[in-house]
Amino acid sequence: MSSRRSAKIVPATALVLLVAGCSSTAATGADAGPPKPGGTLTIAVGSNPDCLDPQQAGTNASLNVGRQLVDSLTDQDPATGQIKPWLAEKWESNATSTSFTFHLRSGVTFSDGTPLDANAVKTSFDGIKALGAKAQLGSGYLASYSGSTVVDPQTVRIDFSVPSAQFLQASSTMSLGILAPAAYQKTADQRCQGDGLIGSGPFVFTSFKQNADIVIAKRKGYAWGSSLWQHQGEAYLDKVDYKIVPEPGVRTGSLLSGQLDATTEVQPVDEGQFQGNGFSENTRPNPGIVFNLQANITRGVLADEKVRQAVSKGINRQEVTDTVLSPNYKPATSILASTTPLYTDLSTDLAFDPAGATALLDADGWVPGPDGIRVKNGQRLTAKVLFASVFNQSQSVLELVQQQLRKIGFDLQLELHTSAETLQIQQRFDYDFLWYNVTRADPDILRNGFSTKANNRSRLAPGNPLDAQLDTEASTVDPATRKPAAEQAQRIIVDQAYSIPVFELTQVVAVGQNAHAVNFEASSRLQLFDTWVS
Repeated sequence: MSSRRSAKIVPATALVLLVAGCSSTAATGADAGPPKPGGTLTIAVGSNPDCLDPQQAGTNASLNVGRQLVDSLTDQDPATGQIKPWLAEKWESNATSTSFTFHLRSGVTFSDGTPLDANAVKTSFDGIKALGAKAQLGSGYLASYSGSTVVDPQTVRIDFSVPSAQFLQASSTMSLGILAPAAYQKTADQRCQGDGLIGSGPFVFTSFKQNADIVIAKRKGYAWGSSLWQHQGEAYLDKVDYKIVPEPGVRTGSLLSGQLDATTEVQPVDEGQFQGNGFSENTRPNPGIVFNLQANITRGVLADEKVRQAVSKGINRQEVTDTVLSPNYKPATSILASTTPLYTDLSTDLAFDPAGATALLDADGWVPGPDGIRVKNGQRLTAKVLFASVFNQSQSVLELVQQQLRKIGFDLQLELHTSAETLQIQQRFDYDFLWYNVTRADPDILRNGFSTKANNRSRLAPGNPLDAQLDTEASTVDPATRKPAAEQAQRIIVDQAYSIPVFELTQVVAVGQNAHAVNFEASSRLQLFDTWVS
């Protein structure tokens, strides 16, 4: 490792606020000719990973590591959302989307030398199912998993007890990445620390020092990359060294001073420093559910549909992105982000309309009180929003939304808790509004949060019209049926203001001049197979 990389990471001494211009979605630093193998990419992540096992992990810091260690049955094109071959050369599903048969490519091995065959896929999926809630994302994808059948050494059938069209996209994620049978001889906790983390991916686990760094190394002989990748064969990089740097200013200063090749989680205030001068930014909005205020419609004033609709009209989403965030972030135009397959543009329905909000509340009997907050029959027009500061700008965004809503006479009270506390309160449904986002490149993520058969965070009554659309969307992979159902689901959520979308979360990675092709996969997590350093 060069002296530049071995130097201690230090905080920036002078961070200059610049006006952020148009950011590039290109994933390269300065032009340095054709890619070349070798070298180490040193990249900062903003938190200590909760678990390195991609089958258990839920945070970006973890998944940005795990994606490099495991391969998946399929891959998803970030540009089109289409599912493409990877470990599976082809696949079929039955008419009811309850059974999926994958035909595996030959010659694939795990890093311990054992073959990746149909039996290994079955063992891996059975292992994920056995994790239960420890599989933070995979447990949802496999909620109705009933088992796998080895048809022959290179063919595996995966079955579900109910229609599960979402599974085809789920099969492309690192959460359902395949681990070797030997991995399950270790405990789930051991795999979280990297012990027994045996995948078939282009990199292998080397070391994990808590609150310091994670190192992964090139897998020698790797030759079965995704059909979407830019080259075949082995990865270019010899190693990736993920430095764990929680403080945004330290990450920024370390990249500016050349101690890092790249950093994730660039804050809006720092973005301008990496636009030019040999630096570049790679950005991609997260697919899935945008940051939103999901209403518990059984609580207080939010049981009133007109109140919820007025709140939606009273939020100036463009002002949120312009004032608190940056041009890299988009105002929400649906409950789904614009990068989500089968997204529907509902920007007209989500337009800032304070006059419309005022008219709704006037007609509904809410009159301004002495302090400007409206009242009706002695009840103040107020609700609390439960949130954890997982995204650094959440509190600033909510404070601005709070100010905007006061102008229509609505009192939004902010209730900040730790992530663990927020989860406990959420599980009790003890909230008015819930502030959150969920990343997934498939519209089925709506079913997880809104279906009365799933988490039902809005506390909707069974048999409501939304349920029918979510069930239809989940029943088939045929886009002719799935697309209109997904569109109607989005419209119902926005029209009824079960949830009030605010903005799309964007991943912003700053890249120094020596790093190139620091890419994103479809779920906006890092894909470093094509990355190289000069």
